[in-house]
Amino acid sequence: MKYSVVIPIYNEEDTLPELYKRLEAVMSGLKDTYELIFVNDGSRDRSEETLKSYAAQNRSIKIISLSRNFGLQPAYSAGINHASGDMVIPMDGDLQDPPELIPKMIDKMREGYDVVYAVKIKRQENIFKRFAFSAFYRILRRAANVDMPLDAGSFSIMNRKVVDIFKMLPEKNRLVSGIRAWVGFRQIGFPFERDARFHGKPRQTFFRLMRMATDGLFSFSSVPIQAATVLGLIASGLSLLIIIVVVILKLFTDIIPVLGWASLIVTVVFFGGIQLVFIGILGEYICRIFDEVRGRPHYLVKDKVGFDDAR
Repeated sequence: MKYSVVIPIYNEEDTLPELYKRLEAVMSGLKDTYELIFVNDGSRDRSEETLKSYAAQNRSIKIISLSRNFGLQPAYSAGINHASGDMVIPMDGDLQDPPELIPKMIDKMREGYDVVYAVKIKRQENIFKRFAFSAFYRILRRAANVDMPLDAGSFSIMNRKVVDIFKMLPEKNRLVSGIRAWVGFRQIGFPFERDARFHGKPRQTFFRLMRMATDGLFSFSSVPIQAATVLGLIASGLSLLIIIVVVILKLFTDIIPVLGWASLIVTVVFFGGIQLVFIGILGEYICRIFDEVRGRPHYLVKDKVGFDDAR
């Protein structure tokens, strides 16, 4: 198999006909072997039935149905783990990632790159969401222990060497773009304008996006825990300075160094808030350690269609 396209699907019944038509037109035009791996991430509409009807007509279509909705990143991992192509192409299933870019990205791969990732230079979304994504990528780039490309999501092409390493990594809290950057090798960005959703409202809610952001930050950066240490030292230094000032005022002046009730309460609340933030940061790292130690798989397959071991 030359190309494997991995597409997570969650309640995309109305988008699937257009997605399938455009993908099939692009991939058949490449004049090479390919497979379209649709990962049904616990859809509650007729997405699974629609996909199976396509698979009955086209042997290039393969379906992985997960036992429930595990989320976008685990769905990507499921598809990548089952991909057999020399080049693997993860992309969203809402047509915000245009399939027509795939041949141009493949041409870029032929220049000797191991990874070509799509970089969003423009997004067809509301101003709040554009600002949130922009801020996330820039914070992650500054905080991460690896070189994270700006505005680069999951849409990309990876060669078999990179995919095999990706499959070896056992971590549970995954961010495809982060792992892709961590792997290294020769990578280059491919700029494009991200389309609006073809149909319906975004499936990624605010809380899911926040979860993805925290996964990226805590999985690829130690800055939060380091920042907690620095702020703790600053707070301790300020406390020591206040103690020194109070002692000096008591011993060498007639000023009574007794703070008022309001000042005392504000100080206690302030430092109590800082402590709770630090505990929360520690909790995020501990939760991730617990996930890894517990050893549960990051997705479960209900059934498969089109694979040799399908059941």
